Amino acid sequence: MRLPFRAASFILVLAFLGLASLGLAVARSSFAGIDEVVLFLIFVILALLAELYATRVPAYGWEISSSVAIYLAALFILGPYLTVLLVAVSSLLSEVFMRWYAQPGERRTSVIAITFNVSQLVVTVSAAGLLLLSLGRPTLSLTDPYDYVLAIASFLIYMLLNISFVTGIVSLTEGKPFFHSALVSSRQFFVQYVVLCVSALLLAVLRTLSVWHVFLALFPLTLVHVSFRGYVKLQTEAKKTFEQISRLLDERDHYTAVHSQQVAELAVQIAVEMGLPQNDIENIDVAARVHDIGKVAVPDSILLKPGPLSDEEWEIMKRHPVVSADLIEGLEIYGPVVDAVRHEHERWDGSGYPDGLRGEEIPPMARIIAAADIHNALSTDRPYRKAFSAGRTIAIIEEMRGTDLDPDVADALLRVIGAPAAVAPAVEEVPSPVTEV
Repeated sequence: MRLPFRAASFILVLAFLGLASLGLAVARSSFAGIDEVVLFLIFVILALLAELYATRVPAYGWEISSSVAIYLAALFILGPYLTVLLVAVSSLLSEVFMRWYAQPGERRTSVIAITFNVSQLVVTVSAAGLLLLSLGRPTLSLTDPYDYVLAIASFLIYMLLNISFVTGIVSLTEGKPFFHSALVSSRQFFVQYVVLCVSALLLAVLRTLSVWHVFLALFPLTLVHVSFRGYVKLQTEAKKTFEQISRLLDERDHYTAVHSQQVAELAVQIAVEMGLPQNDIENIDVAARVHDIGKVAVPDSILLKPGPLSDEEWEIMKRHPVVSADLIEGLEIYGPVVDAVRHEHERWDGSGYPDGLRGEEIPPMARIIAAADIHNALSTDRPYRKAFSAGRTIAIIEEMRGTDLDPDVADALLRVIGAPAAVAPAVEEVPSPVTEV
């Protein structure tokens, strides 16, 4: 895939700055003694291992590594010049190792990725080191409060630049909004970065005792790394579980699985049309894809029934949004959308379920998903009826405006589907189960 011009330019600028920083580091770096040589080699090995075993966060499409602690500790102990060399060597080795067996067609992409990853790390640590050099403190002994202030400032520069560079290239290649993505990433990983900064400070303090005391910090650093990997793995496995449930639901009721995907796509279009923030749009997409997952608890005799449901059967069917919300409630990645999933079947006039909410009481995301849900239900075949025509679907949605649907959401939906200004009355009969979606 060809890189957009702005993305290619961004990488070229980073590569130029990285080479300039590396050239300056080579010219000015030197070892004060054998202890520094040993420590440099130890840090190279530790950083290499940390990069090779970095934790990938699927929800954000990028990785976080405990090498942050190694690089910051090296900056405080060895100074900016040696640290730039360390970062260049360890990151380049790790990138080459990870892509050693790349297919011939992937090698060009690998070169681009290696160039960006190594360059952004070199530039990031160079910028943090520049602060120390400009204040006349190339190394920090951490024996007075001022050292800690400089250490924290260096950490903030490192964190903000690292997140900005990674978010920037994603924004330029995938078109995602930069400031929103950077803010979400900073908020999501701030605690992990702080813990790694504290680990770096611990490494620097132990170095004041001896080179070998540095190894004492490896246990808590490894523990942090393993615990975070375990946390992400748990979240990932839980997400896979829901995907498996969706596949099982697909085998049982193909309509529901296809319906959820289509509802998600339409709900996102409505949210974009309404000018919602990117974070809300992403949450709506997530919620819509699992909003009907609770139907796994509905018996086939009810879920696949070709005719109208009895009162008892309808009461069972109305439990599924609650089951859906309960299923996802304990998973952090679904935390912001639990209420939207639970209340997606509420109606603007209070006639919905499970809680009979009305108007502004209904979560905004739920109102948008409800509109997409109803449109999809009307325009596709159901077990109890055939799909309505496009014209009749539009007419029904206009009738629902202000009763079943939030007027603003209904208007946005009509704009998205390209409804004409006025629709002539149709003769198709609207059966009572129309809102049973």
